[in-house]
Amino acid sequence: MASVVEYKGLRAGYHCGYCDSKEGKASCGMWAHSMTVQDYQDLIDRGWRRSGKYVYKPVMNQTCCPQYTIEPMDSTMDDAVAGDFALINKLDIQCDLKTLSDDVKESLESEGKNSKKEEPQELLQSQDFIGEKLGSGEPSHSVKVHTVPKPGKGADLSKPPCRKAKEIRKERKRLKLMQQNPAGELEGFQAQGHPPSLFAPKAKSNQPKSLEDLIFESLPENASHKLEVRLVPVSFEDPEFKSSFSQSFSLYVKYQVAIHQDPPDECGKTEFTRFLCSSPLEAETPPNGPDCGYGSFHQQYWLDGKIIAVGVIDILPNCVSSVYLYYDPDYSFLSLGVYSALREIAFTRQLHEKTSQLSYYYMGFYIHSCPKMKYKGQYRPSDLLCPETYVWVPIEQCLPSLENSKYCRFNQDPEAVDEDRSTEPDRLQVFHKRAIMPYGVYKKQQKDPSEEAAVLQYASLVGQKCSERMLLFRN
Repeated sequence: MASVVEYKGLRAGYHCGYCDSKEGKASCGMWAHSMTVQDYQDLIDRGWRRSGKYVYKPVMNQTCCPQYTIEPMDSTMDDAVAGDFALINKLDIQCDLKTLSDDVKESLESEGKNSKKEEPQELLQSQDFIGEKLGSGEPSHSVKVHTVPKPGKGADLSKPPCRKAKEIRKERKRLKLMQQNPAGELEGFQAQGHPPSLFAPKAKSNQPKSLEDLIFESLPENASHKLEVRLVPVSFEDPEFKSSFSQSFSLYVKYQVAIHQDPPDECGKTEFTRFLCSSPLEAETPPNGPDCGYGSFHQQYWLDGKIIAVGVIDILPNCVSSVYLYYDPDYSFLSLGVYSALREIAFTRQLHEKTSQLSYYYMGFYIHSCPKMKYKGQYRPSDLLCPETYVWVPIEQCLPSLENSKYCRFNQDPEAVDEDRSTEPDRLQVFHKRAIMPYGVYKKQQKDPSEEAAVLQYASLVGQKCSERMLLFRN
C-alpha cells in the first residue's frame, strides 16, 4: 500500500480568514487520493496539514499570516494550563460528575448558571482551502487583583478571612470522606472502551490531581446526567459512524450557522462529508499499535444520549493530531473547546501506555500574528516547528523573534539545514499511465519545462523520504 498524491502547486493571492486580507494567503497543496499514516506523520512534521483529502503547506515567507506547526504536549509530561483544570471541574459540575451532597451541588450548579454570560466563546481549529473558518474567541484566564480597603471599609486584614457557608459545607464533606476512607484515596473508574491499565494511580487527597484524575473521576450512581465519549472510525462502513451520521451532521450545521454565520445552504451534506468525513488516511491496525488502530476518527461527546460535540482527530504513529471541533452552541458555557483539548491530551497519554512511540498531541497551527490563534501557546510545554530546518524549538525561545517579525527561522544554528531535503530527485516515484517509475525515467519522456519545475518544487516540500515512498500522479 502506497500513498497516491496529485500535486496542485502554488495557490497565492486568496482570502485569509485570520487577518481578513483579500489576497494575502499563499500555500502549496496536493490532492491525496490515498495516504499511509506514516507518510502523513512525516508530512505534518514538515509543516503540512489536511482539510478533508486536500493536504496543504503554507508558504511561510510569503503568506500574510505564517502558520507554525505546534506540538504542545509530550504525553509523558504532567503539565497543562493550570487555569483550564477549573474548566474541567465546571463541566463535571454541570454533568454531576462529582460526588457531592445536595446542598453543595445546588450552590455549584447555581454558580455555573451565573457564569454563562462571562464565559468566552471557544476558539476552534481552523480549516484551510475548503471553507476556511475562524472561531470567535479564545480561552481567557482572568486575574483578580486584591486592593487594600480604605479605612472603615472592607475586611480587616489583621483577622482571619471570613468563610462562606458553601466553603464550610465543602470542608465538612471533605472531612467526612476522609474519615470514611482514611487512606485518602479515590476509587478509579473504567471509562467505556478503555482498560483500567491505561490509567495512572489516583492521587491522594492531599496531592494535586493529575489530568486523568479530573477527567476520569467516577460518576455517582444517582447522577442526573451522563457524559460519554465515543471514538468512532471515520468510515461509512462502520455501523456506529453510519448510525450517528445524521445527528452529527445536524450538529455541524447548527454550529456553522451559529458560530461562523454560514448560510445554511453552504452547510450541506456534501460540504460536511468532504471536509470532515472524507480522509485520505488508510486505516491500519498493526500488532504493536494502539487497540483502536491508526487513521481518522470522530470523538463524539454524548450528554444524556445526545451528541453535543464532535472532535475530528487523526491517530498517527507518533501523535494524535487534532483536525477540527464542532459543538452545540447551546452548551457554549461548558467551554467544550478547552475541555476537548484536555480530553484529547489525556487520550494521547492513554495511547502512549500501549504504544510508546505515540507520544505527542498536535493542535495544528500556531499563528502569532492572529490574537485568536495565540491561545495554543498557553499549553506548556510546547514546541514550534522551524520552517526551514524542520526541527522542534521550545516556544519560549521563539516568542521574542515572533514579536519582531511574522516569519522567523527558529533554529539558531546558521549552519543547520533540512536533513531530509530533496537531494536525489531522480529517485522520486511517479505514477504515470498505470505504471510506477522513478522520476529519472519519467522526465526523459517529457518536453514541457514547467513539468520539471513543478516536480522539483513538490520534492523540496515533501522531503526525500516521502518523495521516494509516495506516488506522484502525473497524467
